[in-house]
Amino acid sequence: MKTTSTRALPSTNLGGYLFVLGAMWYAGASQANGPAYLLFFLLLGVVLVSIPQAFANLRGLKVTPGSVKPVFAGQEAVLPVEIRNPSKRARHTVAVTLPGMDGDSQVVDEILPGEAEWTSIHFPAPVRGLHEIESTQLSSGWPIGAFIIRRRMLLRQSYLVYPAPAGSAEFPRTNTAAPKHRAEMVLVQGDDFNGVRSYLPGESQHHVDWKAVARGMPMMTKQFAMESGGALHFDYAALPMKEKEARLSQLALWIVQAERVRRPYSLRLPTAGIPMSLGDSHYHKCLQALALFP
Repeated sequence: MKTTSTRALPSTNLGGYLFVLGAMWYAGASQANGPAYLLFFLLLGVVLVSIPQAFANLRGLKVTPGSVKPVFAGQEAVLPVEIRNPSKRARHTVAVTLPGMDGDSQVVDEILPGEAEWTSIHFPAPVRGLHEIESTQLSSGWPIGAFIIRRRMLLRQSYLVYPAPAGSAEFPRTNTAAPKHRAEMVLVQGDDFNGVRSYLPGESQHHVDWKAVARGMPMMTKQFAMESGGALHFDYAALPMKEKEARLSQLALWIVQAERVRRPYSLRLPTAGIPMSLGDSHYHKCLQALALFP
């Protein structure tokens, strides 16, 4: 990861050190006090030596971001970050932040030589869409806190924010009618095993429970999702709202609820159409289409 800048800033502790140094210098100069001079030069040496030590504490550290899971607008996103220390000396009290993201600051107390530490940075995600984290910042005041060393590094990590679910909790009435006959039902592929049912002539034999057939039982079909009785069709153009964001929020709410009650659903947007299905991959595919809607 490329470093863009490294700089040192005085901390609030530096004022205390300067006050003590001034008092010792005054005591030594006004009273010809040898021990006061000795303490003055000793403390001054500690402050000066701490500056290169503080720079060395951050030098060579490597930052690797993890993936940011999608969130809904208004929630907090979480960026996992690995800080690796390839050197032969331990690093101490390293804070990592995301400049300009209004996120929190996480402090890693110690990174052993040749080891790595993981931490997670929380930051707000107020607006839907595809966003990018441009940089991260490491900072440390070690060893004595007289100066804060800040090292900014390019990151380039993207993350997705779904529209905030909002609107009417009632599903579209025209979409809730279930098929009258079992033959009209269609099995929608999902992620979870949902029991077995009798095999229907003409069906694919891909999900037939052949182990049960070998035991002398009748042919049964394994179900991995619910059948499409009461299937839902969510259409952007059919919504009564005029505002684009209000429509997207309403669709997001229905998608969340449909997945919760395990009812298959399709989504139609002016830019894309997603066919009927159910399950985690379908859920995120629909929400991603809403997040990226222009």
